[in-house]
Amino acid sequence: MKKERRALPLEIRAARSNPRRLEGLAATYGTETRIADFVETIRPGAFATSLASGRDILALADHDPQRVLGRTKSGTLRLSEDTRGLAFAIDLPDTQAAHDILALAERGDLGGMSFGFTVETGGDVWTGNRRELRAVTLHEISVVSAWPAYDGTIVEPRAAHQRGPSTRELARRYLETLRGCK
Repeated sequence: MKKERRALPLEIRAARSNPRRLEGLAATYGTETRIADFVETIRPGAFATSLASGRDILALADHDPQRVLGRTKSGTLRLSEDTRGLAFAIDLPDTQAAHDILALAERGDLGGMSFGFTVETGGDVWTGNRRELRAVTLHEISVVSAWPAYDGTIVEPRAAHQRGPSTRELARRYLETLRGCK
């Protein structure tokens, strides 16, 4: 199985009860996004089997395994599915990467969240150029500082009220970046 990554402009909040915690959604259900030449959505429950397995899932900065922000095995990353999508809470470590991520979150400068996954056998359904993810094995979630792929929600710390570029603009920039990497 090929490992895939999806990045989303999503809501990230610095938790008021713990100033070194980030909370939000790492993926949203029913949000359409264009990936290359197809449109993809995530069905509610797509992460259920993966979360129930007890496997160790990492929280990373920009998919970089050298910048671990938390993990389920240690309890510093907590994941759950709610009606909107894949919810997370990360208790950030006292590292430079975590300090940088928290500073960007507080300023509203983060691009969103991303997740790395493989599709379980029979875990996706194709209808023409439309793909629905129904069951995936989640390997990691990442806080991304640049342009996420999924359009939908926004990234901002809980206390911020300023708006940056639209999520559509961020998605357009992200896809242009991907095209330039070929």
